[in-house]
Amino acid sequence: MPTSLHQERLKFVIESLQARGARRVLDLGCGTGALLVALARNPYFEQIVGLDISRKALEECARHLRSAEIPQDRRVQLLNDSFAEANTRFTGFDAAVLLETIEHIPPDRLSRVERAVFNGFRPATVLITTPNQECNEILGVPAHRLRHPGHTFEWSRAKFEAWAQGVAARNGYEASFAGLGPAHPNLGSPSQMALFIRLEA
Repeated sequence: MPTSLHQERLKFVIESLQARGARRVLDLGCGTGALLVALARNPYFEQIVGLDISRKALEECARHLRSAEIPQDRRVQLLNDSFAEANTRFTGFDAAVLLETIEHIPPDRLSRVERAVFNGFRPATVLITTPNQECNEILGVPAHRLRHPGHTFEWSRAKFEAWAQGVAARNGYEASFAGLGPAHPNLGSPSQMALFIRLEA
């Protein structure tokens, strides 16, 4: 059976976290828990904390954890909280992931998220995935529409990379990039990822 983009994205993110030695992970904007449940099923990860401002999403996430027979305990936690505000309880984690999350944030709030995550939480590794707007046409998305009604923007590869390089430079990280999903020779992959590595030990 062919692997879906969603499954490929989860696999790539989890492998990237393991390659970085990240055992304590923040899932920022965890939503209904696709990544959080996948992380919790993997014994490699020692602590997983999911944050979301939507109580409804967290309730659904909790249901998915129960269905997978994963308890909420010191290892796996769900918090109704914001990742746009610096909070010392979220410092000291090995990694933070924003999986298909930033495109749901109003652009004028991205700077607040940047300060909280990269300057406040300051994990050694940050992974961000977001749709590649250039692929919308081959996915059948009309030019005047976004891929999902909850998105506030969708960026091309050049726009995403320029933003990510700016974030890295401002906060003492280095950024590298990868496409997720089948790559079109001119338009790239339908999803894109930035891997941020903190420069100082």
